[in-house]
Amino acid sequence: MRSDGRLANGIRKVTINTEYIKYAEGSCLFEMGNTKVICTASVEEGVPRFLKGKGRGWITSEYGMLPRSCGTRVPRESSKGKKGGRTHEVQRLIGRAMRGVVDLEMLGERTIWMDCDVIQADGGTRCASITGSFIALCFALDNLKKKGVFKELPVKHMIAAISVGVVDDKIYLDLNYEEDSRAEVDSNIVMTDSGKFVEVQGTAEGETFSREQLDKMLELAEGGINKLISKQKEVLKKVLQ
Repeated sequence: MRSDGRLANGIRKVTINTEYIKYAEGSCLFEMGNTKVICTASVEEGVPRFLKGKGRGWITSEYGMLPRSCGTRVPRESSKGKKGGRTHEVQRLIGRAMRGVVDLEMLGERTIWMDCDVIQADGGTRCASITGSFIALCFALDNLKKKGVFKELPVKHMIAAISVGVVDDKIYLDLNYEEDSRAEVDSNIVMTDSGKFVEVQGTAEGETFSREQLDKMLELAEGGINKLISKQKEVLKKVLQ
């Protein structure tokens, strides 16, 4: 039993408030335990220069943490004049994840911006951003469908992400901050509803890990992601018809 009462394979309570931002084509407030992320999807006509004339769309992302999303104030990166390495890494991950499950040719020469703003952080913010972004993205694509851009959503697979790691020699799913801060191994797994991997990030923070531990982590992650995708299906049932 963990400090918050969960079993090793338990995920935190998930709450999804869709169409959270009035002006965005797609949006949601995604909550996983005490981690809360506002995810919005904004559609723009046109694509980056390297894609012009190729008939394909593009999905990209920006990610940020509000100053008091954490226990101590995190200065806005705009005040520093540049984004940090972690921010670049996370937003590239979100963009790759969304592009991996959308038919970009069906999207046409349009860009969809996924903006993920962490308003409260308690571990797993990148995974919450990916899981929430997929929901916001589907609403934005449905918005385009209603305008006649395409007859069916250009979504090839559903997608979600979850953290898993080794804490005190035990493998836990969906780490909160307290667990993540002392994890010997920290991993983030992104998978589709068909069981295929989009990304596997695994790092030995304090101790190396074995193939057996890796297999166990992937097994726990798959179970957690299936639960998250079930939650997504509940809020997207009208969109995914």
